Amino acid sequence: MEILRSLEEAAAHPGPSVVTIGSFDGIHLAHWELLRRVRQLGRERNAASVAITFDPHPVQVLAPHRAPKLLTPLSVKLELLEKSGIDRLLILPFTKEFSFWSPERFVDQVLHQALGAVDVVIGDNFRFGHEQAGTPELLRELGALYRFRTEVLPKITLRGMTVSSSQIRALLEAGKVRIANRLLGRCFSIRNAVAPGLGIGRSQTVPTLNLAPYAELMPAAGVYITWTRVSLPADASSGAGAAAPLASRQLRSVTNVGRRPTFGERELGVETHLLESWQGSAPPEMEVSFLYRLRDERKFSSPEELRSQIVNDVHRAETYFHRLDRMRIGTLRG
Repeated sequence: MEILRSLEEAAAHPGPSVVTIGSFDGIHLAHWELLRRVRQLGRERNAASVAITFDPHPVQVLAPHRAPKLLTPLSVKLELLEKSGIDRLLILPFTKEFSFWSPERFVDQVLHQALGAVDVVIGDNFRFGHEQAGTPELLRELGALYRFRTEVLPKITLRGMTVSSSQIRALLEAGKVRIANRLLGRCFSIRNAVAPGLGIGRSQTVPTLNLAPYAELMPAAGVYITWTRVSLPADASSGAGAAAPLASRQLRSVTNVGRRPTFGERELGVETHLLESWQGSAPPEMEVSFLYRLRDERKFSSPEELRSQIVNDVHRAETYFHRLDRMRIGTLRG
């Protein structure tokens, strides 16, 4: 996937193009369908498949006081879009000045002049241009003038819920990670550097890896069954030296999102207890993928009581992973 960051860069790749447009926060099932259709039409039309997105998120510029925390920071969004198989991603800087562009100017300068669009694929709730004056109907009318076809995909629902970034955000904020994952089509995850802890877990309960303060969306406070991906020497399992190249490994884990009230209220944080051993010092970065919510976070009367609860959490997590293993083996045999 080629990444373009200006209209000038886009214009250096003359069309034809099949284009979709959106913030693509979360890269959920509805986004995947847009991207799939763009790739399909691109092949049929012998045209480049192109996605347009914006940085920062438009609401962060237009109404920062009510801007949502992101499901996928830009770096993660780029990784997911890379996997989609589209040819090019155009990241347009979203500024106050850009927000005043009319729908007509956007179509003329971006879709027509820069990209040479022959097809534009959007969702039924798509809006664009100043004060969101651009609707799917207006895009169809403008497409007739600029000789591109507009295709509007219907909304996707799953078990009665519309697949959307706002719906997924609400589910995660309620701790309903299993349902949110269904709408995403993958496990919701957060990634950041590993920060040094205070040593409380290692000395009084269980050892943990602590995520550095994270500015974007986290699921509701509570204890979760998770996968944790860490970096470690590529040949650590063979006992090679620590100077070996770094590779990632996904480990079973139990993760607490919260303020650790048993030891006094602290800033909201993420700490993970690994259920599998691994060699090496603390990794520079980790990614936590949320599978299942075990319980609320609560204050315990003592570290011993908390440790006992963690033992129970770990037992439930191990049972969960054993069940996953059996299902996987059954699928392979089938």
